Amino acid sequence: MTETGEGLHIDSDWKEEARREKERLAEQSRQGRGELPPPSFAEIVNLIVIQAAMALGGFVGPDGRAHPPDLVSGRHYIDLLGLMEEKTRGNLTPEEQQMLEAVLYELRMQFVAFTQPPGRPAAGRPPAADGAGSKLEMP
Repeated sequence: MTETGEGLHIDSDWKEEARREKERLAEQSRQGRGELPPPSFAEIVNLIVIQAAMALGGFVGPDGRAHPPDLVSGRHYIDLLGLMEEKTRGNLTPEEQQMLEAVLYELRMQFVAFTQPPGRPAAGRPPAADGAGSKLEMP
């Protein structure tokens, strides 16, 4: 800024300086938010797994108490993953297939544990390689 005897005058490039400052702040804001990862099969599976886990009582609310299980919803999300396994068979990488099989096995075992009468252990055999019996049966 320059000052003359007549009062305060603003330099001619103040608009340019303001524009640069605005760009600098916008860049800082973009960097602060971070970038989202590229979409992936694993992300889709994880979205459904989280819903299934919540339905099976796997999360604690803000009050510190566990959410009660909702077996109908839990079964639905597990069946969605089973459908995904069926529809993507032969089109997944070995890592994606192994991940999907592992989460399905774990969720099915959790579901069975909820539906077994007290004192009766859940069967501990892995799912069939041919996908037979992949649908859960509600007792």
